[in-house]
This record gives sequence, C-alpha cells and structure tokens, in this order.
Amino acid sequence: MILYPKAHFDKVEQITTEFLREHRINALILDVDNTLIDYQRKMGEGISKWANEIKSQGIKLYILSNTNHKEKVKEVANQLDIPYCYLAKKPFKSGFLKVQKELQEKPENIGVVGDQIFTDMIGGNRCHMFTILVEPIDEKDFWYTAWKRPFENRIKKKYKEKAKEK
Repeated sequence: MILYPKAHFDKVEQITTEFLREHRINALILDVDNTLIDYQRKMGEGISKWANEIKSQGIKLYILSNTNHKEKVKEVANQLDIPYCYLAKKPFKSGFLKVQKELQEKPENIGVVGDQIFTDMIGGNRCHMFTILVEPIDEKDFWYTAWKRPFENRIKKKYKEKAKEK
C-alpha cells in the first residue's frame, strides 16, 4: 500500500548499517523537520554520530526537505556534511528523482527516512524506494503538519496491526 512504510523505527539512530545492507540500501534520503531536528531546530542527540557511522560504511546520505527555509536545511546539512535539497514539494516525485539522479543509485537501493506518511512515505513509495517511517522527535508540529497527524496516527495503528499479524 502506498501509505505504508517498508520499515518503522522509533528514531533515525535505530537504523543500522546491518539493516540497510540486509535490504540492499546504498543511500538514504533524509527528511529534516521532526526527523533530524525538533521544532526549536535542535538536532536529536546521537544524530551526528549516527550519520558519521553510516557514511563510514559507504552509505550515501542526502537531505530532502519541503521547507522553504534554506538556511535551516543548509545548517543541518553542514553539521552532518551531506548534500541537501529544499523546497522539495514532497510527495511529488520530482525532488526524489532529482536526488536519485545525483546519488546515481537505482530506486530500490535508496531508503527514504521521514516522520510523515503524506509526504515522505507516499513520495518514496511512488518512486519505488524503500520507505522507513520514524516517529516525530517532538510532539510540537508546524500548523501545516499538525492537522495531518490524527490521520497519520490511524494509518500507523493499522500498519502496526498488520505487521504484528505477519
């Protein structure tokens, strides 16, 4: 189903190189807001160390964000020493396909990591990438995200129920 991720973790730092290798993932497209940083723009503890570990194992990282605040995305990308793209218009395919081209990877070898179903998961799934849903870092959301959370929570509940059945 286009709404469901291929995998689910509580936080980005739980995604291991072993997991990525097992699923033939050579690159990760990362969301920023509530995935790597909270509402106050603070990076989650352990994110930098995690990113360095992932990169040291040959996994490429790339930030793809819908935000129009270039400086915010640039600051996170600089802290992690990875490329970025902002104003991505997720879930539309164009941003994902642009990053795929830059990464020079097949879609099935790219993981998309984010906290939102209606942007990150739908967009990644539409591009046939391996989608990984993480829980939001912060309970506080921007208004344009907050209204979608109750719908996403219902979808996550059904996803988790189906995952238990398997």
